[in-house]
Amino acid sequence: MRNISPARQLITQLLLLLVGLFILIPLWSTIRLAFDGSLRGRPTDFTFLPKGFSLEPFAAVLDRPYQSVEFNVLLRNSMIVSIGAAILATFLGISLAYGFARFRFPARNAGLFMLLLAALLPPIAFATPLYIILSLLNIRTTLIGLTIVYAAFAMPFCVWNMRAAFEAIPKEVEEAAHLDGANHLQTFLHISFPISLPSIAVTTMIAFLMGYTEFAIGWLFVDKADNVTLSMATYALVNGQFSGAQPWSYLGSLAIVMSIPVIIIFILFQQTLMERLLFQETS
Repeated sequence: MRNISPARQLITQLLLLLVGLFILIPLWSTIRLAFDGSLRGRPTDFTFLPKGFSLEPFAAVLDRPYQSVEFNVLLRNSMIVSIGAAILATFLGISLAYGFARFRFPARNAGLFMLLLAALLPPIAFATPLYIILSLLNIRTTLIGLTIVYAAFAMPFCVWNMRAAFEAIPKEVEEAAHLDGANHLQTFLHISFPISLPSIAVTTMIAFLMGYTEFAIGWLFVDKADNVTLSMATYALVNGQFSGAQPWSYLGSLAIVMSIPVIIIFILFQQTLMERLLFQETS
């Protein structure tokens, strides 16, 4: 094992400490704001602990955080839209990803370039065509339309990420299945898909987060309060805070409450991924 000099160890530890503080200070500031019941507007000074500990901000956002819409309605809308977009983008992206990874066809490189370009473009670039298409289908202002919008945003990333997972599988494994009489669909379902399942799960989770946290473009496809999501409500809450209408403790409490489903999903996916990886190592 190579020895590291004390000076280099000190510099490394200091850099890691700075990175840790960069992550923990904003997180702790959000927690402090959430439990500070003394705020009646924006905070004017920085304190390490809440001046007046209170659960009233949580009670307020768990009741009706956006206009007259209840919290459970906002949470339901967020789950429907984000989970639906993640499933749709992953389901449609798997076939594209596998096709780009395993087959050679005309304009394949051009298609990959267009996918990469679409993944790099900002979501606002898709707003106008999606607005026109969904308006023609009369679903622009529905949760189904918003699900399609977020699925379209996540699709290029899903295809590109899952394509890399399929390309990592040795072709000899699939060729052995073909020699045993399996067709392309059977080879995909019984060989490629199970092996790539951890990467597909991570892709689905990221697609879920893209829909769960997006708020700017969603306002173009929502015309009534009952279809607003949690992230949109958070954005509206921020606007109200800058105008001095609501205390900033509401923002901190809503941010914490909004992060709970994400933490739960991460924990569930972590257990599934670890079990799958251990199964692959022992098989």
